[in-house]
Amino acid sequence: MNTTLKPVLTRFRAYQLGQAGASYSYFDGQRFTLVEGMATDVNIKQVFHELEECGRTSIDTLHITSWDNDHCSASGLEWILRTLKPTRIEYPGYPPHTDCARGCLEAIRAYRAERARVKTSVTVQSMDPPYISSLDSGSTLGYRNIVYHPKELRASSNDNSTVQLFRTGSFNVASLGDVEDPGIATMLRSCGIFKRETDVLILAHHGADNGFTTRRFLKEVDPQVAICTSNYDNHHDHPRQEIRDMLFEQGIRIFTTKHGDVIIRSVAPHTGKFQVVNLKANSTEVCSAYEYEAKKRRLLSMNADTVRNLYRPGFKGLL
Repeated sequence: MNTTLKPVLTRFRAYQLGQAGASYSYFDGQRFTLVEGMATDVNIKQVFHELEECGRTSIDTLHITSWDNDHCSASGLEWILRTLKPTRIEYPGYPPHTDCARGCLEAIRAYRAERARVKTSVTVQSMDPPYISSLDSGSTLGYRNIVYHPKELRASSNDNSTVQLFRTGSFNVASLGDVEDPGIATMLRSCGIFKRETDVLILAHHGADNGFTTRRFLKEVDPQVAICTSNYDNHHDHPRQEIRDMLFEQGIRIFTTKHGDVIIRSVAPHTGKFQVVNLKANSTEVCSAYEYEAKKRRLLSMNADTVRNLYRPGFKGLL
């Protein structure tokens, strides 16, 4: 088990879209991942600004959690593929169920074929149950992403959203897509790494009160920060007041994109302390800022045997 604390310059950003939907990015010092296939006149400028902050001109991975058009729009996906040129695309592992979704999947396949013609390799991966079951189990403390769902396909497309813990940086971000089944929440509560290491929780289904996010879930996962994307008019009332109340009761601060982007950035020497800032709309002016310490930092500061017992209880060493 690797119990070494690494300095990793890390950034996360939740983007305003000017409409319903979600858009995020996660940078771990090497790889830049854009989450969701959404691009509007509002967030495009900020995506370029974030790439510049990370010293990048293109993205490495496009990770799409759901085929719903507030997670992947035809126009947004087209712009991302044409302009940001990802070298890896992770798309939803359930069949596209609308004309827009089917068009998005065809656009991804056409992009792969087009890049192949100019001899540029692009990895296109369906995040489906066979792929997830082929991955190594996440069982140790470290700097490796973990995909938790879909382990099997459900009747509801929302419950086939990809659930992933981004943990290659100095703080960890849990992406939940639109999942709403309490059974998925129960599964995540049983996952030790998810509970011990989630610093930033992107609220499931934009903060809807659908039975997934409960007091018990928030208490056991205990994120330090919750993120919700909502446009200024907030037509869908995200996050719901019931969710806000639960977050307040658990002492979890909520940040939304209603008034501006949310930026989370590691603090030098980039070994676990991070700052969360809420920007004012369409500006770099900070509205509020708070500092936290990543759970990973606290865990890695423990004695190596203590960490080993947490992650592998009863382990007596190699025979």
